[in-house]
Amino acid sequence: MRSAAPPAEYEQDLYAWLTGNAQLLRQGRLSEIDAEHIAEELEDMGKSERRAIESYLRVLILHLLKWHYQPSLRGPSWQQSIDNARDEIERRLQDSPSLRPRLSELIAARYGNVRKNAMRETGLPLQTFSETCPFSIAQLLDEEFWPE
Repeated sequence: MRSAAPPAEYEQDLYAWLTGNAQLLRQGRLSEIDAEHIAEELEDMGKSERRAIESYLRVLILHLLKWHYQPSLRGPSWQQSIDNARDEIERRLQDSPSLRPRLSELIAARYGNVRKNAMRETGLPLQTFSETCPFSIAQLLDEEFWPE
């Protein structure tokens, strides 16, 4: 049976492919869907959620480090950045709670880069910043936590 949404359409017009396959799924015409590409898209969506949380964690940790090590430069923009990152992380964890147990892993995987960025942005020696993230997950997500 010929698929109503051929794989070539996937590469030529993603929107048409998406809507066509959604329609096939709703109609229960499972033998006609482009299952391989649907699986790839679903996996990519999961990766995208993980990457978004990683990105907000990087911003959050960087600004908390700057907040801690450069108290004279604290200002509303850092505070707003920290608040926004916390809000986005929590919102995404509500939508994808299975990522919550992976936060330690995500932080550990990205902290080295955050540490280097903190060095570059503050002008402080790399040794100023601990080799592992100095903040617990609870502290990172606690809107009342501000390192002093």
